[in-house]
Amino acid sequence: MKAALDCVPCLVRQSLRASRAVSDDPAVHDRTLRQMLRWTAEADADLSPPALGQRLHRHLRSVTGVRDPYRREKDRQNQLILEMLPALRRRLAGATDPFGSALQLAVSGNVIDLGIEGQVSDGQIHAAVEQALTEPLHGHVDELRQEIAAARDILYLADNCGEIVFDRLLIEQMPSEKVTLAVRGEPILNDATLADARTVGLTEFVEVIDNGSDAPGTLLGSCSAAFRRRFEAADLIIAKGQGNFESLSEVPAPIWFLFRVKCAVVAEHVQEAEGTHLVLRQQAPSSPR
Repeated sequence: MKAALDCVPCLVRQSLRASRAVSDDPAVHDRTLRQMLRWTAEADADLSPPALGQRLHRHLRSVTGVRDPYRREKDRQNQLILEMLPALRRRLAGATDPFGSALQLAVSGNVIDLGIEGQVSDGQIHAAVEQALTEPLHGHVDELRQEIAAARDILYLADNCGEIVFDRLLIEQMPSEKVTLAVRGEPILNDATLADARTVGLTEFVEVIDNGSDAPGTLLGSCSAAFRRRFEAADLIIAKGQGNFESLSEVPAPIWFLFRVKCAVVAEHVQEAEGTHLVLRQQAPSSPR
């Protein structure tokens, strides 16, 4: 999907938050923001929001010289959710429908997003978990369940740090030998990389690859050839997060999108209210794969 005018102030806020994350010097914040404003004014409005975000953060890294400005926050998020893991496993073990409950948790975990939300507090994350098992999922859960059972090769596209612990709980409800988890190839916002997958133990029971890209989504043209081959080979793709939806919503592939609707632009696109937890099947016309 293409970016809208409402995406511009969101990107500008991201640049200011990131500059503050790497420096306490107001002069650095001022210089960075002014450069970002000039860059944003000249950006191609036909790009998707993740494509704009990729270019903005590349420029931001060149300005600040910091490769991973959100590293400390990413570590905090991973550790926080890991501490919750034993209790979450007990809740799933006692659930009437462990798969459905794990799916609810996985989608609720999508609240951990520094691109849209900015700072995410421990309280917000705990509240999202408590709300998860009662929050309705909009979409066809049973159809997804059936496609997972029938699939031969499942590619699971991860999104954010912390959230990937919830993804782990959902993948544990699947035949893990059929699942490959894909993370970002380079640091971008608080999106998960291979280092984060190792930290939360995902590499211990499922194959994990990176997509070779530094976009806050899955821009196939920016991904490695190896990742694109895996994408084409998969007969079921599960894409977590709004960034993956924004970048893949027009790609003709067997994709299920799992995300929380976080802004008015996407809400209008999917015709759902902000805050909705979606389990959405790709509606783009199919084509030979």
